[in-house]
Amino acid sequence: MNKMKRQFNTESNLEPLPRVHEKPSTAKLTLNRIYILFTIGFWLLYVASTIFDQLHNGNGSFKQVVEAGLYILIVTTLCFSALMYLYSRQGALIRFKEHTRVPRETLSAYFSENQPGITVLVPSYDEEIDVIRKTLLSAVLQEYPEINVQLLIDDKPNPTDPQKREKLQATMNLAKEITELLEVPYTKLAKARDDFENTYNKTGEITSSTLNDLIKQYKYAAKWINKFADEEPSETHVDDFFNNQVLRALADELDVTAVALEKSTKENYYMSYERIYQFYSRLVWIFTGKVGYFQRKQFVSLSDEANKAMNLNSYIDLMGGSYKILQTPAGKVLQRVSSEAEADLVIPDTEFLLTLDADSILLREYCLRLVYLLNQEGNENVAVTQTPYSSFRGCPTRIERIAGATTDIQHTLHQGTTYYGATFWVGANAVIRKRAIEEIAETEYVNGFKIRRFIQDRTVIEDTESSIDLEKNGWTLANYPERMSYSATPPDFGSLVIQRRRWANGGLIIMSKLFATIRQRRQEGNPIKLMEILLRVNYMASIAWASFGLIFLLAYPFDDRLLSIFIVGAAVPYFTAMASDLKYNRYKRMDIFRIYGLNLILLAVNLAGVLKSIQQLLTSEKIPFARTPKVNDRTGTPTLYILAPIIIIAYSIFICYRSFMLGNWPNALFSFFNAFTCGWAALIFIGPVNMLVDLVHNFKEWIFVEVKPKQTEKVEQNQSEINWQSVLYYGDDKGRTEVPLSISLGKMENTETTEVEDKLNFSNKKIG
Repeated sequence: MNKMKRQFNTESNLEPLPRVHEKPSTAKLTLNRIYILFTIGFWLLYVASTIFDQLHNGNGSFKQVVEAGLYILIVTTLCFSALMYLYSRQGALIRFKEHTRVPRETLSAYFSENQPGITVLVPSYDEEIDVIRKTLLSAVLQEYPEINVQLLIDDKPNPTDPQKREKLQATMNLAKEITELLEVPYTKLAKARDDFENTYNKTGEITSSTLNDLIKQYKYAAKWINKFADEEPSETHVDDFFNNQVLRALADELDVTAVALEKSTKENYYMSYERIYQFYSRLVWIFTGKVGYFQRKQFVSLSDEANKAMNLNSYIDLMGGSYKILQTPAGKVLQRVSSEAEADLVIPDTEFLLTLDADSILLREYCLRLVYLLNQEGNENVAVTQTPYSSFRGCPTRIERIAGATTDIQHTLHQGTTYYGATFWVGANAVIRKRAIEEIAETEYVNGFKIRRFIQDRTVIEDTESSIDLEKNGWTLANYPERMSYSATPPDFGSLVIQRRRWANGGLIIMSKLFATIRQRRQEGNPIKLMEILLRVNYMASIAWASFGLIFLLAYPFDDRLLSIFIVGAAVPYFTAMASDLKYNRYKRMDIFRIYGLNLILLAVNLAGVLKSIQQLLTSEKIPFARTPKVNDRTGTPTLYILAPIIIIAYSIFICYRSFMLGNWPNALFSFFNAFTCGWAALIFIGPVNMLVDLVHNFKEWIFVEVKPKQTEKVEQNQSEINWQSVLYYGDDKGRTEVPLSISLGKMENTETTEVEDKLNFSNKKIG
């Protein structure tokens, strides 16, 4: 990854926000309650005054009545979203104040007796090698006793392009490279623990030399990690985070532990056999993990739907089974067998899963603390726990900085929803109780193969729908109130368009499932609380009503009598609280206007996502998510999303001028503000040169269409050309028409023959 030149007005401080949130003061909590009361009070005053004005002016026209009703509706939805922000904020502040970290000794004691397995699933599609590598390392270096990391590669298994083939091979090699990398320290530290265990028993005498040996092992581990960090590249702000917060921070903690152990020996502090064994185990756990990879697209018996959910579902469905790989005319098939001895593929089962996006990074205690939380008394019904991801600091582009600011604010809001029992599975990282998602699994048969869906894939926000499915089945979700996971923020406008369009799609579709859950819970005598319902509705539908509402406010010059000081009064608490949250997260209070401008240039993106949801509601078809091509080392932007900000700017200027001429001063001022902030955002977040380049590139792609060569000769199907394997497997129709004649046993087109395949023979194997 090339080092990107830093833009003006970005953040140079690479230090992340503290892992543990600062405990809010009583004054801050009280002030937020006042914000809530003010928002509700000013909204009531506005509605009452508007209705009174309409009744007082009884000769109002039908147009004025409709305008007033529409304006009240828009203001109400926006005030409702602002109110939900404040309530979520209140919940988060309370949780931060009440949170107390579990001592490390308690964690060590618990996991020395209880070692539930966890499988880390990292779905990957066309990701950069160095990005995946950091993610895998942050997962495998978790201080956890038994961890299995699996990279789920969803790229085409046999690409014809040499560059893609080379990249795929490098991706697959990561598993072996990382496993071999950790083998040396693991072997040494495991031997040291075994030597201690063999030398001393639970009644043996612990001497100073015993502790000195332990101290040497801690210093060795710290030195090894520091040396590894020295050899890692440091070209980007993400590299810096990985090297300092994942590697060096781990080494520093081991060094500090070694110093503490040295001081304990000088003060003749007695340490039990069990405690020393726990210290040794901690070192071994750091290097215990293994990394493997899996390619579902190699097997025709697994789903080939192009989305992250089905990539995860395919592997989860195979867990706990042993499989024989059978070669058929259609491709490889996994057949379940009862004995591991006769299996070509064995996939172990674990009690817990950790889904981790390929561009996310975890801090060292993530698994330890979250699994401990799930196993505490009272948390038996918690299906998913996570730390909503934070942004990497010190990003070099302005748009990444502001997008990161919204991410960090969302972290706080997600923490607040847990206070009201309205947690949503965010998706970038989560520890899952496997038994829970097995209960919500749906089964269907595709081409004769059984396909199970644990995580829904109807929408591109699959985690949101699965959250409702879990709640419908009596499970709950919880956010851990610390910052222990980080994920990449789009560095340019084109990639941000992809992300935000995905976020805007699907919420409306899931609403019906939420209402069904509400009815079911009421019938069961366990109704969902009102605040949880309100927060969930806002989470799933606010983008829709905010997008349509903003369009009406931008496009339609409402009567100036509908604008009131009460609207300003209702909005001020929301913007004041958000400005305070920006400051709390080490941004600038004035960034609130930059966020407003960013939302304006993303208005068409959000609206497109909402319209896609409506389309899917009407057609009941899944909507694939298309990737946008790269342009000059960045992601290109579709023409619609380049023209939309220009249209908003031009139309706002027109409305401003028209309102000014009519004496509608409030509307003129509002339109001028929109034109200014949108124009400023387009200038610094997209850039006029990039806009022009993308427009020209998109025009050329539209004009010059690649002409595919026509098939001039149709091969006549006759008896001598029939593929006998295909006929026996599919039947006559498939064998004659749909299966390529190039298919032959062990020599599938674009399929490399492996050692396992050589052992298989279609003529003497029964297909299950």
